[in-house]
Amino acid sequence: MSICLRNIVLSYPDGDGHRRVLDDVDFEVRRGEFVAVTGPSGSGKSSLLAVAGLLITPDSGRVVIDGSDMTGLDRDERTTVRREKLGFVFQQSNLLPSLTAVEQLQMMSHLAGDSVRESRARATDLLCSLGLDGHLDRRPHQLSGGQRQRVAIARGLMNDPSVLLVDEPTSALDENRSREVVALLADLSRDRDVAIVMVTHDLSRLTLVDRACAVRNGTLIPLPGSVPSAIH
Repeated sequence: MSICLRNIVLSYPDGDGHRRVLDDVDFEVRRGEFVAVTGPSGSGKSSLLAVAGLLITPDSGRVVIDGSDMTGLDRDERTTVRREKLGFVFQQSNLLPSLTAVEQLQMMSHLAGDSVRESRARATDLLCSLGLDGHLDRRPHQLSGGQRQRVAIARGLMNDPSVLLVDEPTSALDENRSREVVALLADLSRDRDVAIVMVTHDLSRLTLVDRACAVRNGTLIPLPGSVPSAIH
């Protein structure tokens, strides 16, 4: 098992009280599995992703990554886990405008302590595997929206994470590029044996994932056609 959330409760201040956005949620994704989480705006799906990514500490419950319980880790320890075990792809590609495609990835590898030579070689291989050979030395403004998102995905994979967390990756893309990006994620989950969790509002892309669920009233509900994994 790559990531497992057990009995997650998360609430936010709301006026004089609190609003519970996640209510005793169980969720898990295995290596090589591609799972979509959907739901209306404000339903808690992005909060679920933030809890999984150790960006938010829940009120109660456990996050287990690669068999290790994350409960009680301090800030530095959580940062280390994010760097070594987790990859992130955000709604906007968030590429640095002054860096080339290769340099976007090298920056991530540099944070992990890799040498310049090995980081460039790895970045080049990864970008080429995602169909970006010929674009390695281009900056973001020289790339299409789909190409920028592919660079962002490659950046998220640079440190070979166990889990890739993806937040609305197609919201700024047209129909064709949107499908290409989700199909790419589906291939990557299998080819790289990585657990991928994708938050999306686009129900038309759910045919490309292994299973899907929706956040409704703070709970996680499997969508028709989805087979939930057994919780251990």
